[in-house]
Amino acid sequence: MHVAVAGNIGSGKTTLTNLLSKQYKWEAHYEDVDDNPYLNDFYQDMQRWSFNLQIYFLNSRFSQIIQIRESGKKIIQDRTIYEDAYIFAPNLHSMGLMSTRDFENYFALFNLMSSLIEPPDLLIYLRASIPTLVEQIQQRGRKYENNIRLDYLKHLNERYEAWVETYNLGKLLIVNVNNLNFRDKPEDLSSVMDNINAQIHGLF
Repeated sequence: MHVAVAGNIGSGKTTLTNLLSKQYKWEAHYEDVDDNPYLNDFYQDMQRWSFNLQIYFLNSRFSQIIQIRESGKKIIQDRTIYEDAYIFAPNLHSMGLMSTRDFENYFALFNLMSSLIEPPDLLIYLRASIPTLVEQIQQRGRKYENNIRLDYLKHLNERYEAWVETYNLGKLLIVNVNNLNFRDKPEDLSSVMDNINAQIHGLF
């Protein structure tokens, strides 16, 4: 079984992935942030490094999905390959931070990769307002995220909502995280797990 957690930067994906992996004894696969050689440079100069960063993420997540399917284990994944292709890359292109040539090259590669993989059995989308995202980004204090622009987050949120509205690759659970605190309030985590249980039981 493959469960994936989707959501904007700062929506709480990694926190929820970690908590659910412990609760359900699922193996967690995290986004490659700490070892990513492009992230720092990207936030300093988005236009120069956008294509490199997106190709790195595409390769990393494709490899992850192959491993997930081959493992035969119950896996929870922090962010999906679809978010890169339908949200982050097109957003960079529309903001003039990725050239049309690079975007078309990127998307052709994604189309090839996506034809070779299966989507997650359940997608959990964490919906968050811009103030919530900003607050959580500031709380975790990653140095390279200090340069994230508000308009960048806003455009990403709009694309997330548009993507989720048409998502039809599998089961979808939308969790509004604006008034939830998974880490410190067990009742908030329990309520999310109740919804997940209802979805999972429908998978079998």
